Amino acid sequence: MVYTVSWYGKQGIVEKTPFDTEKAARDHALATFPDRKSGIVAVEVRKDDGTVVFSQAGAS
Repeated sequence: MVYTVSWYGKQGIVEKTPFDTEKAARDHALATFPDRKSGIVAVEVRKDDGTVVFSQAGAS
């Protein structure tokens, strides 16, 4: 199963990155979210069927 990390800016999706496991996707999102605050308002991890398994938002 593929998990996709989607980075959101104020105008919508900025970037998508695929991962093989949920843990790798979630770890990547948690580790890099603080460093990507410039222009990024939220991050989500989704299964390939579209189900959100993790999300985090922050003020930009």
